[in-house]
Amino acid sequence: MRIRFIAAAAFVFAVLASISCGGITDPSKNTTETFTGTVAPGGNGMVHTFNVSNTGEFSVKVTAMTPTFNSFFGTFLGIVQSGNCSLFQQNTLSIVGSQSLTGPIFQKGTYCVFVFDVGTMTTSENYTLTVSHP
Repeated sequence: MRIRFIAAAAFVFAVLASISCGGITDPSKNTTETFTGTVAPGGNGMVHTFNVSNTGEFSVKVTAMTPTFNSFFGTFLGIVQSGNCSLFQQNTLSIVGSQSLTGPIFQKGTYCVFVFDVGTMTTSENYTLTVSHP
């Protein structure tokens, strides 16, 4: 009986704590931010930052590149620590129009994202990048 009471009390405490902290954001209520920039052959695009105020799921997608680009490129998501963009997740096989990065975010804070060439670009590309986050 005592063990059940302790387990029930722990469960109630956990639920109340998650409610008071805002809990996990439903992905349908995420904020979507759009960034634009240019990436040159052999280089990185501009580093874009955004603030995450709750836990939940994120996704990163490059929705357009001009002139038309039909090969792989890289996307990088990091968390800003001591002024640096520290790797959180990276994909070197990103393609335009498909989700490049996705997953859970357990830590609130400032995140950074950028596009980079993986050796397939022959000319500078202008891109549009969307980030959906809690």
